[in-house]
Amino acid sequence: MRIGELARLTGVSARLLRYYEEQGLLQPARTPAGYREYQEEDTVRVWQIRSLLAAGLPTRIIVELLPCATGPVPVLEACPNLLATLRGELADLDARIDDLTRSRRALSHYLATARAPCAEQAA
Repeated sequence: MRIGELARLTGVSARLLRYYEEQGLLQPARTPAGYREYQEEDTVRVWQIRSLLAAGLPTRIIVELLPCATGPVPVLEACPNLLATLRGELADLDARIDDLTRSRRALSHYLATARAPCAEQAA
């Protein structure tokens, strides 16, 4: 199938499918005229990519995980380094959440303790 049909079947734009190819997530064959040719299993691959992106994983990690993925949701098999990679991403996410929580607390404090506008700011 061509890129337009894959886009229609998956709900992902052709532009995004080309981006996935650039990132090494999709590897379509090429016709002699240079058109991309996708297989039926590429629809599942796109759903896997979308699901892993929704989990917050960057494409550089997804390209490592895809060989371990089965099914559209996907289920990840215990490939080498899979658990260490996922644990590392989870630790990074936890650190970002901690940073955002501290920022939220500080902003909330500033809002709670804000005074009435200064006379010169009100003018």
